[in-house]
Amino acid sequence: MKIRVLIADDHAMIRDGLASILAADARFEVAGMAADGRAALQLAQQLRPDLVLMDIAMPQLNGLEALRELQRRSPETRVLILSMFSTLEHVQQAFNAGASGYLLKESAGAELKEAIEQVNAGRRYMSRSLEAHAGALLARGAQRTPLESLSRRERQILQLVVEGKSSSEIGTILHLSAKTVETYRSRMMQKLGVDGVPALVKFAVAHGITPLS
Repeated sequence: MKIRVLIADDHAMIRDGLASILAADARFEVAGMAADGRAALQLAQQLRPDLVLMDIAMPQLNGLEALRELQRRSPETRVLILSMFSTLEHVQQAFNAGASGYLLKESAGAELKEAIEQVNAGRRYMSRSLEAHAGALLARGAQRTPLESLSRRERQILQLVVEGKSSSEIGTILHLSAKTVETYRSRMMQKLGVDGVPALVKFAVAHGITPLS
């Protein structure tokens, strides 16, 4: 039986490239593709793929938040993170959020199929170039990252703020009043120890919450 994969990445070239690699192999089927986290979450619920290949830095809803929400709604769906970020913090964030594997984009060509098969079989996968750091990662255990000090709502608002949306626009998207959004934003900035939107943007980019462009 083919492994059905949903590809979620905000770059069309990467989506198409991954889809071509998988389509050429009879073991896999591309169930669908999404360009942002919200679309990925919606398609994952609609299509029920065996596995979601998920980028971290995506607009509207980043891959980690989409992963957390998917874990709540469809815990049986396995997620393999595909990312350019190779720091232990990003890897830990992904596994803490419920990922079954972490594959670096630079290694995707050589390791993609193996990673998908390993994760689909219920095993955890980590890019070979990261294996040397696995001991340090495990030693850190469930240590919370700065991003994880925020509540789910604060993380949602953080992403929308750095994408340039106003408090009223964020309120409309999240069904909150503008005043409530401002309260969340103030609390969030206090937790992170930052002052102003530029500092928030710098934090968001550094932690893979939003794409560089």
